[in-house]
Amino acid sequence: MTRIQKLATSLLFGTMLMSAAPAFAEAVLHRGNAGEPQTLDYAHISIDIEGFVVRDLFEGLTIFDAKGEIIPGTAESWTVSDDGTVYTFKIRENANWSDGSPVTAEDFVFAMRRLEDPKTAAEYANILYPIKNAEKANKGEVPIDQLGIKAVDAKTLEFTLERPTPFFLQLLAHYTALPVSKANFEKFGDQFVKPGNMVSNGAFVLQAHVPNDTLTVVKNDKYWDAANVKLDKVIFYPIDDDAASVRRFEAKELDLVYNFSADQIKRLRESYSDQVHVTPGLATYYYVFDNREPPYNDVNVRRALSMSIDRDFLAQEIYAGAQLPAYNLVPPGMEGYGQGPQPDFAALSQIDREDKAVELMKTAGYGEGGKPLEIEIRYNTNANHERVATAVADMWKNTFGAKVSLVNLDVASHYAYLQEGGKFNVARAGWTADYADPENFLALDISTNTTFNYGKYKNEEFDALMKKSYEETDPAKRMAEMKKAETILMNDQPIAPLMNNANLWLVSSRVSGWGDNPVNEHLSKFLSVSE
Repeated sequence: MTRIQKLATSLLFGTMLMSAAPAFAEAVLHRGNAGEPQTLDYAHISIDIEGFVVRDLFEGLTIFDAKGEIIPGTAESWTVSDDGTVYTFKIRENANWSDGSPVTAEDFVFAMRRLEDPKTAAEYANILYPIKNAEKANKGEVPIDQLGIKAVDAKTLEFTLERPTPFFLQLLAHYTALPVSKANFEKFGDQFVKPGNMVSNGAFVLQAHVPNDTLTVVKNDKYWDAANVKLDKVIFYPIDDDAASVRRFEAKELDLVYNFSADQIKRLRESYSDQVHVTPGLATYYYVFDNREPPYNDVNVRRALSMSIDRDFLAQEIYAGAQLPAYNLVPPGMEGYGQGPQPDFAALSQIDREDKAVELMKTAGYGEGGKPLEIEIRYNTNANHERVATAVADMWKNTFGAKVSLVNLDVASHYAYLQEGGKFNVARAGWTADYADPENFLALDISTNTTFNYGKYKNEEFDALMKKSYEETDPAKRMAEMKKAETILMNDQPIAPLMNNANLWLVSSRVSGWGDNPVNEHLSKFLSVSE
C-alpha cells in the first residue's frame, strides 16, 4: 500500500469512528411544578409555581442564590445613600436580552411603571409601594412618570424610596421587579410572554408551552453568565396530583418534585434517604373567612371555628411532623420580631378550646339549639389540602354539629377566584415570605389590599397601626407597631393560622447544586444533572 493509500485509509477510518461516536447528550432537568401557571406575565402572577418559571426566564437587579441569600443579578453593584432612601444600581455591561440587544436602565423603568400603572391592574403592585409615589401612582393620584425610578444613563438606575426600607434588596429579587424589553413589549403588547414572542434576560429562554402538559425552557446563550449555566434545557411539568408526581420521580421521569404528599415522608425516606428534603420555611398555612357575609362577619363565629381546629393533629398526623402548629400569622424567624402575638385561646388545652368555642357559637346563635351551620371549605387541589379540609370538617361537625362540604379547584383557578373577589365561606390559603419581614404577612389584611385580603377584612385600628409602622424609622419601634397590629388581627380572627409550613421537595441524586433555604428559591441556573 502506498503512502497516499495509507493516509486515505486512515482518514476514512477516523471519519467512521467520529460518525459512530454518540453526540454529547443534552443536560436536561425534568422539574415537577405542582400546577399550571395562570400566566407568565409577571404583572399578573402571585404564586410560587409561577415564580419558579418566570425567574428562570427573567433576572432582576438582585437574585437569591442557592442558599437563599441575596446576591447581584443583572446589577453588578449598587450604592445606598446615607439616609437609606436612594439606591443606585450599575447594570452589567454584558447584560443582554435573548435577542442580543442590551438590557438597559430604561427597561427596568418601563417595567415598573407598567406594573404600577392602574391600567395594568397588577395584582401585586403593592409590593413595590416603598418606591417613592408608587402607591399614589397605582391609585391614579399622580402621573406614572412621577414614580421614584429613573434611568441616569443606559446602564445606571436610581430608585428613590418613600422611607428607609431594610428589605429593599430582597424586594428587587421579587418577580414584580423584573425588567421588560421595552422594544419587545411595544412590538407584541401583552402577548410578549408567548412562545415565539418572548425576549428574556435570564439564564433560559422559553421554547414551548403546552398548557397542562409541559413548559420547556432552553439555555440562553446571550445571558451574561451563560458560561456557568450547566443545563441545556429545563422541562416544567404542571402536575397537581401528588401521587402521580411521586410515581414519576420513582420511575426516574422527574428530577425534582415540589409539594409531595406529607404522609409519604417516612416511606420515601426509607427508600430515597437524602433525596427527600423537608425544609422549614418562612411560610404560613391558614384558613380565611369571608368577612362580608353572615355568619363569618361575626367575630364570635370566626373565633369559635378557629379555636375548635386541632392544629397539633393537623401538623403531626396529616403532615407527619413536617409542619408546626401555628396560632399567629407571622412565622418564626423574622429578625427583630421574635414570637408573634397569639390569640388568648392558644394557651388553653384543646378540650378547653372546644368548650369555649361551643359557648361562643351559642352566643352568636348558631350550633346546638341555634341556627344550623352549613359551611363550605374551598381549597386548591392537593392531597395534603384535601386531608386537612376533611379533618377540619370532622372537627366542626363533632364540635358544633355543622354540615360541611368541600370544593376544590386547580391551584390557578382557586387563587384567581379569591383574588377576583368571589364569595365563599372558608378558603384555604398559604403565604411564603417574599422577603423576611413581618410586613410581608401583615399587609395581606390591610383593607386596601384588594388582591390578597381575600376575606375583605377591615379594621381601622389595624390599618392605622400598619400605616404607623410604615412611617416609623426606628427598627425596634417599627416592629412594636406591627406586633400591636398582629394582636388586633389575632383577636379578630379574620383568618385562622393553622401551621407554619415546611417546603417538601424530592431531589434526584443526579441533581447537583441544590440548596435548601427558608425562602424556597431554587433557580435552575445553579443546578446541574449527571447521568
